[in-house]
Amino acid sequence: MTPAPYSPARFLFGGDYSPEQWPREVWREDIELMKRAKVNTATIGVFSWAMLEPREGEFDPAWLDEVIDRLASDGIGFILATPTASPPPWFTVAHPDALPVRPDGTRVLHGSRDTYAVSAPAYRAAARRIARYLADRYGHHDMLRGWHIHNEYGTIDHGPHAARAFRRWLERRYGTVDELNRVWYTAFWSQRYGAWDEILPPVQTQYLHNPAHVVDFKRFCSDEMLEAYREQRDEVRASGSRAPITTNFMLPTWNHLDQWTWSDEQDVVSIDHYLDTTSADGEAHVAYGADLTRSWAGGPWLLMEQNATGIRTGDHVVTKGVDRMIRNSLGYIARGSQSALFFQWRASAAGSELWHGAMVPHAGPDTRAFDGIVRLGDTLDRIAEVATAPADGVLGDAEIAIVWDAEGWWSLETPHLPSDAVSYSDEVRSTHRAFWRSGYPVDFIRPGGAADRYKVIVVPALYAMTATTARWLEDFAESGGRLVVTFASGLADMDQRVVGGGYPGMLRGLLGIRGEQMFPLPPGETIELSDGSQAGVWSELLRVETASVVAEYASGPLRGCPAVTRRSVGSGSATYVSTKLTQHSLDAFLAEAAVDAGIEPTLAGAADAGIEAVRRRGAEADYLFILNHSEAAVRIAGDGVDLVSGQRDRIEIDAGAVAVIREAGQGWALEA
Repeated sequence: MTPAPYSPARFLFGGDYSPEQWPREVWREDIELMKRAKVNTATIGVFSWAMLEPREGEFDPAWLDEVIDRLASDGIGFILATPTASPPPWFTVAHPDALPVRPDGTRVLHGSRDTYAVSAPAYRAAARRIARYLADRYGHHDMLRGWHIHNEYGTIDHGPHAARAFRRWLERRYGTVDELNRVWYTAFWSQRYGAWDEILPPVQTQYLHNPAHVVDFKRFCSDEMLEAYREQRDEVRASGSRAPITTNFMLPTWNHLDQWTWSDEQDVVSIDHYLDTTSADGEAHVAYGADLTRSWAGGPWLLMEQNATGIRTGDHVVTKGVDRMIRNSLGYIARGSQSALFFQWRASAAGSELWHGAMVPHAGPDTRAFDGIVRLGDTLDRIAEVATAPADGVLGDAEIAIVWDAEGWWSLETPHLPSDAVSYSDEVRSTHRAFWRSGYPVDFIRPGGAADRYKVIVVPALYAMTATTARWLEDFAESGGRLVVTFASGLADMDQRVVGGGYPGMLRGLLGIRGEQMFPLPPGETIELSDGSQAGVWSELLRVETASVVAEYASGPLRGCPAVTRRSVGSGSATYVSTKLTQHSLDAFLAEAAVDAGIEPTLAGAADAGIEAVRRRGAEADYLFILNHSEAAVRIAGDGVDLVSGQRDRIEIDAGAVAVIREAGQGWALEA
């Protein structure tokens, strides 16, 4: 049975709350400020293990009891975290073998968070113990909104515990060492194993690791962390607590989990999302993170963390203005979030992240930043009806999907590819960015996922894939879909073996081409195509077999050779782009693909005017979100009411402002 979509009566608003960092007089002020801002949810306990269990097996819950009582008495709910991402010093002293080991053999000592070896029996037992203790004590509380298991799973261990668990995982996967040797191609470089005990994690070695070994270890790490999550989840459930359970994914720059599999194990999917770019690209990044999480969830989801006041870009923080903070929060909600939660409620006075943004900044509540939090709380209150999800959980009407595959990411990170300049994350994000810039709604899809509702599917740089995935893509095109495949796709199977006979091996027949040789380009070198597009990084010598040429290379080493091809497949088509188009050229190329497929943007002309328009389905109505990223007021006309301002039919949105329109009809137009 498919679970009902996560549909609270109103949006969860608040953030990580760490009262253990502050004296009780600050607790009193916190409650008053939360009420002033209409905060209804506090996430507690995330990094509180040392306070909750000051000595092994001895618990001290009095302070947490008091915090929960204070919150509940003023109508503020809580999400309770298990604090297992940050073991206390007593644990690492008692169990030094449970500390993680880096690939170079360095054991990471206590002094930060995430100092645990996920496969260590002592760690797993301690994690189960505190999860069950918290569940027994608080699992039936009326104000418990949900369970936040652990925090940002992703600590990778290469030590003895990981080695033993990895061998067990390999034995289950392959059965015999001979089969592992066959799959891993260990005849190369005399790597053939004679027994399971000879196999190590991919630790520091002389030169290049075996790609199959590397990807299998990443698969193992995801599975091992998932098992650790399941153990805590099951302890919570065994206590009788029925509150929804989640764990927070983390993007954009690191990826240690198979999110599709993990999402299947959660009651509601959640994410921590921190922008890494500014200007308009930061707004595109909000949409990317939100669309990706909604797709993993298959419906409503939770934004567990964002930064209220800053965007960290490398060596400094760019201040996030109040209007932008509100637009970002509404941008996540437009794309399915049931929350606007932050890290954290009050900025820490000291400690490792003392300069992290917060809802209550160091300067206190008499600030522009906190006034913005109050404004956001009021806005969320006005649009509360939007939180009620439709029964099927389908929140949008996207007809475009982008293939997302964590194993594809891992495969493209293996060593010694033709060009190390190709990044899976960058290729997926640039594809999504292109559609965002043209105003088209987008979903992400797992290989083999239900594709009936889509007119266009784009496959960016999916280096390794199965034959089943190739057949799924062919079926999509056969049934009338427009398939677009980019360079570096289909070159290998899931065991990281190159598919022989010409590139892209897995998709050669579907695309109607045969690649003979890669021609990677030096950093910074740009080439032109015959249609005026610009490209770089990668090019391929292609032979057209059953496809037609859409564009040729007009410069560079392959001048005059096919660059973009298209083959008719059933009632659809399969297009191949053999080079990395610049963002501007990719924008135009994918916008044209959407137009050719008969897809309409959410609001015609909005993207060109600096307006982001997103439609979210609700239980009783559809809602059109208008996020004005421009520096001028805009007006749209149609049939409906803006829940934020109360305007009807002809609605003006100030520069930097938002509108959330309950639609009586979808015929909205942007007025000049």
